Amino acid sequence: MVTGLVYDARYQEHDTGKGHPESPARLEAIIFHLKTLPWFSKLKNFRPEPAEEKWLETVHSSEYIRRAEEVVKSGFAYLDTRDVMISEKSFEIAKLAAGGALTLADQMMAGKIRNGFALVRPPGHHAEREYAMGFCLFNNIAILARYLQKQHRLEKILILDWDVHHGNGTQHTFEEDPSVFYISLHQFPFYPGTGRAEETGVGRGKGATLNCPMQGGSTDQDYDSVFAKKIMPAAKKFKPDAVLISAGFDAHAADPLAQISLSTEFFGWMTERAMEIADHSAGGKILSLLEGGYNLDVLPHCVTAHLETLLRSR
Repeated sequence: MVTGLVYDARYQEHDTGKGHPESPARLEAIIFHLKTLPWFSKLKNFRPEPAEEKWLETVHSSEYIRRAEEVVKSGFAYLDTRDVMISEKSFEIAKLAAGGALTLADQMMAGKIRNGFALVRPPGHHAEREYAMGFCLFNNIAILARYLQKQHRLEKILILDWDVHHGNGTQHTFEEDPSVFYISLHQFPFYPGTGRAEETGVGRGKGATLNCPMQGGSTDQDYDSVFAKKIMPAAKKFKPDAVLISAGFDAHAADPLAQISLSTEFFGWMTERAMEIADHSAGGKILSLLEGGYNLDVLPHCVTAHLETLLRSR
């Protein structure tokens, strides 16, 4: 069985303006590099469709969705915060980003792919129910988790978020829900300020959030230790029906927006650990979504390490 890939040139139509780190050039650099690789043809490519608003509403309020649409149509330069820069097509492209993840979910659940990677933008894990932040309009990974539960009747979802910034929006979406286990490794203290180790969930969701705050300068070995001592035992105990990855590549040592020092190859190593979790209880089912990563020289190689590992799945 093969690995799926969602990519569409329309994702570049979300224009964040000159000098913004979350730029169309990110996807251009990645796809240009991937097409040079001999195994690129082994990926099964799928064209995304925009997410229906009923799926957006599993995570965001209808009032927020309407407000986002109106602000984009009005010609404003940003939504809610100045880091969420927008252009005339941003609302539609954000729906297309969420929809790209759902496209992969349908293909995986139909048995046509074993796992997949959605090369989408804008990213999503900072988006809250009522608020855009951190370059994110809609929370793609959270919408995907709810889609797998509601459309495909999977019960337990594990989200592994290795973006260097804590996924506040994803945590807050599920912090009272024991059916979604959110695990995050992130630089701390750092933007957005959430993700303390003491944040383990609320009410019925207590224990279904695992934050692993990492100090600036942390290396492959530091992350390896956290996986061994905390993440792998907890994830295998949870026994998810699917594993989702918020795949940010901004924890790389060369990334300009953070101070974590991971190697390119380590993103393949973390992918192997996610596959180990998925093989343990989920029949190998993994879907991965692009989040951060802002060094255009190293980002394509980090994505390559991730995809090559997914392709090697048994």
